[in-house]
Amino acid sequence: MGFPPDGLKSGMAYEPSATDIFVASYPKSGTTWLQYILHLLVKRRPLGPDERLADHFPHLEEVGAAAVGALPRPRLIKTHLRRDMVPFASSVPYLMICRNPFDCAVSFFHHTRGFPRHYDFSDGSFADFFDCFIAGETDFGDYFEHLISWYAESGHENMFFMTYEDLKRDTKLMVQRMAVFLRERVSASIAADEAIDGICEQTSLVSMRRDQQRWSSARPISAPAFVRKGKIGDWRSLFSPGQARALLAKFDRQLTDAAIENPWPGEIAAARAFAVSDE
Repeated sequence: MGFPPDGLKSGMAYEPSATDIFVASYPKSGTTWLQYILHLLVKRRPLGPDERLADHFPHLEEVGAAAVGALPRPRLIKTHLRRDMVPFASSVPYLMICRNPFDCAVSFFHHTRGFPRHYDFSDGSFADFFDCFIAGETDFGDYFEHLISWYAESGHENMFFMTYEDLKRDTKLMVQRMAVFLRERVSASIAADEAIDGICEQTSLVSMRRDQQRWSSARPISAPAFVRKGKIGDWRSLFSPGQARALLAKFDRQLTDAAIENPWPGEIAAARAFAVSDE
């Protein structure tokens, strides 16, 4: 069970409005977290326990252009597509979040196990998933192609590029920067220090672990929660040194070829040390 082809086709043909706000990410990079931060910044109210974020902040390529166009303005729109597949307008703000590929792979593995109707992978191994991840054969294609496609736009005035790790380490600072980036789309009262503190509390890991039906459709009781650990460095729980070496080789090759500076020097240094731990 996947997304309807018509949703993808019409989503790619969607014509952005000047009041739209897009969130772009590769899956399991902090997308839902960033979505809820933006919902609170722009819509100025928390979701009730019986509301679903997807009804207010839909997935473009899943629901299609008509469903997005029917939303009240300003529209909040999520996409996991590469930059070249996303409707783009210079007047529209795009916030792109990326996560180091090691933690992204582990989080994506647990995500895939939790949706048996979509993936039939509830008993799948990390070794099998890793082979798909490094080959670019998971949902939404190759991690590095996605990263590079959006990173190339990071210098544009309508682009806010961030890492999951920066948002995790100093959430308040990053939310303040988002409020400045969105300018008139965020009221002065919401941009105030006290309101930012409230947004950080409502989007904390503890808060988002409650009432998870807000973020996701039902998952089997035995499956990992949709909002799970939210840790930096959890990849060590599943990676082998050989897998780390393989992913580092692709990381180095792809970023060198694209002339991209490493966004995660600390995390990648830790992975390099781990990769030789069996020697």
